[in-house]
Amino acid sequence: MRLGINLGYWGAGMDGDNLAVAQEADRLGYDVCWAAEAYGSDAPTVLTWVAAQTESIDVGSAIMQIPARQPTMTAMTAATLDSLSGGRFRLGLGVSGPQVSEGWYGVKFDKPLARTREYVEIVRTAMTRERVSYEGAHWTLPLPGGPGKPIKLTVHPQREHIPLYIAAIGPKNLEQTGEIADGALLIFPSAEHLEDTAITHLRAGREKAGKTMEGFDVSPTLPLAVGDDVNGLADMFRPYTALYVGGMGSRKQNFYNQLAGRMGYEREAAEIQEAYLSGDKSGAAAAVPHRLIDQTALLGPVERVADRMQAYAAAGVTTLNLSPAGFTLEERIAALRAGTDALERSGLA
Repeated sequence: MRLGINLGYWGAGMDGDNLAVAQEADRLGYDVCWAAEAYGSDAPTVLTWVAAQTESIDVGSAIMQIPARQPTMTAMTAATLDSLSGGRFRLGLGVSGPQVSEGWYGVKFDKPLARTREYVEIVRTAMTRERVSYEGAHWTLPLPGGPGKPIKLTVHPQREHIPLYIAAIGPKNLEQTGEIADGALLIFPSAEHLEDTAITHLRAGREKAGKTMEGFDVSPTLPLAVGDDVNGLADMFRPYTALYVGGMGSRKQNFYNQLAGRMGYEREAAEIQEAYLSGDKSGAAAAVPHRLIDQTALLGPVERVADRMQAYAAAGVTTLNLSPAGFTLEERIAALRAGTDALERSGLA
């Protein structure tokens, strides 16, 4: 099992620290550094900044939002980043959510699976440097009856095949991801529930495409906090868990809330959401069960973290992405180093 890091969103007040974390991860031999975007920092700019100041670590978008860009623009960005980084770019895509898609980008959040499939097909065609001609329900290239003509990408990516990942949570999205992508970006993964909530659906998609799970990258992100006080460490992530389970989406459409329900926390997830959407964020955080945090984060001494890594590897994880927690850069660097120590202790390195 490989290790990666996830820097999350840029512009949260730790930008200089984030670069230092990425550089230390590069020095320690971490496999990939991911950056996110929502409606603040964009992923490609951050990844360019990181790639320019690291040596060997891959850089990946987790994610570039599908409603934010035309698919051919995404292909251009991917090819450019791969070329500039010396073949170190990984393209992670996702549909975002209804609030961001419609509120920020003005793109209707409908038929996300069909839109994703068409988007991936166009991106992959463009990155092969074939002339792009496509007729779908959501995109038609070139537009009929006008001056447009099929065009091919002029930039040469460093590699013939840039790894393509999709952020997936729901069963149907996971199955399609297994069918059409090279890897899956997962969030709030529990080793105990991973087979039922993710792997079985990914495997079904792979089988539909006539493939096995061999070579497919199951790539979840987990917060990491190292120390002896497991309960105290878990409390650090109560606001984070409450935000996603309670506030990421509407009352009717919150993918993270639904995932918590599938993991056996349906009642608690409803309580968290009710408190959060009512404006009681502290109450929502207090309602998060300790076990939910412990199952979806790496907490405790290095030996305990190593045991949890073994559980994730046994569940089918191939790249474990860490978000090292800490109030200072020194604490985050220490957590990052503890991650490599734990991997070595686990025997998975």
